[in-house]
Amino acid sequence: MGKKVNVIGVGMIKFTKPGKSDDYNIMAAGAARNALADAGIEYGEIEQAYAGYVYGDSTCGQRAIYEVGLTGIPVFNVNNNCSTGSTALMLAQQAIAGGMAECVLAVGFEQMERGALGAKWTDRTNPMDQHLDVMNDVQGFGAGPMTAQIFGGAGREYRWKYGTKRETFAKISEKARKHAAKNPYALFRDPLSVEEILASPEIFDPLTRYQCCPPTCGAAAAVLCSEEFAKKHNITGSVYIAAQAMTTDFKSTFNEESMIKVIGYDMAKSAAEKVYAQAGIGPEDVDVVELHDCFTANELLTYEAIGLCGEGQAEKFIWDEDNTYGGKFVTNPSGGLLSKGHPLGATGLAQCTELVWQLRGTAGDRQVENARVALQHNLGLGGACVMTMYRKD
Repeated sequence: MGKKVNVIGVGMIKFTKPGKSDDYNIMAAGAARNALADAGIEYGEIEQAYAGYVYGDSTCGQRAIYEVGLTGIPVFNVNNNCSTGSTALMLAQQAIAGGMAECVLAVGFEQMERGALGAKWTDRTNPMDQHLDVMNDVQGFGAGPMTAQIFGGAGREYRWKYGTKRETFAKISEKARKHAAKNPYALFRDPLSVEEILASPEIFDPLTRYQCCPPTCGAAAAVLCSEEFAKKHNITGSVYIAAQAMTTDFKSTFNEESMIKVIGYDMAKSAAEKVYAQAGIGPEDVDVVELHDCFTANELLTYEAIGLCGEGQAEKFIWDEDNTYGGKFVTNPSGGLLSKGHPLGATGLAQCTELVWQLRGTAGDRQVENARVALQHNLGLGGACVMTMYRKD
């Protein structure tokens, strides 16, 4: 990976519902200032900035960064669907690891509209057309939101393969609410029982409304630096990026007639394997995980894809509560996308923020005891999966 890369500052703002937020540039600037203050440095020390967002005009990144300072540094706009935030993080990491910069800012933000995601451009090839072709062959098109049909279809395929109960998927959402109740940055903090989750309107079997992440507005940011920069500024005890990998779709996404493969199972599996190989440790050494729970079905499948449990073992893993406090891994202590919210461009950097807090031991009531190794999974259909492992000196 080249030079050691430290995460010396993180910050985010409280996530909100569409229509209730500040404008995107104000949200992004707030998160960036929080990260700079956390790092204890001035904006003038930043040499490059990577700004991630999905919905917006072409230079929203500059407009957001300009709120923080006008120093003439390069600002790179990043869009990689729901993995945008961690893609910006990876580009920042590469700039430092490759010796191109000593201190870099990554910021992610999204000002979303109400309702389910939809296509913005209808006069050109849909970038998801190959994925949707497989879905049409496997299950056809229904009346629900397209992403719910895609991830719900994967959950249904898993159910048919292993006989998984519908309550098992709801149990994931129940856990997300329990965790979010202790996170002041989360959008939904009220607890929900499995029964209440299953009683909410069905979106696409096995998914009900409370098993689908909400459209959200928000921003998060991270300041990364080299070891030399940290020493120069007397910054010690930093969290650092121990390993990182991105994968995109394989042939298996499209030629196996499997919705599980369509939603990125093989991307996640490959990215996780690369990260474990880079770090020289395996999933058994991980203490805390922030993974991409856009739908409960994806969280369940990701447990297996990234090696938290064996294939076909996710249901037992969930009911044994090995995915929460007191179990093998604490997954999504923030409440995850299901409860914290999912502002697309901000999600990857919000995950980073939570994990840095956990490794520092500053996560308050949701602190994972003695957390030393943290793992991040951020997925974007169409497709990209970014996995990042963090450790503390």
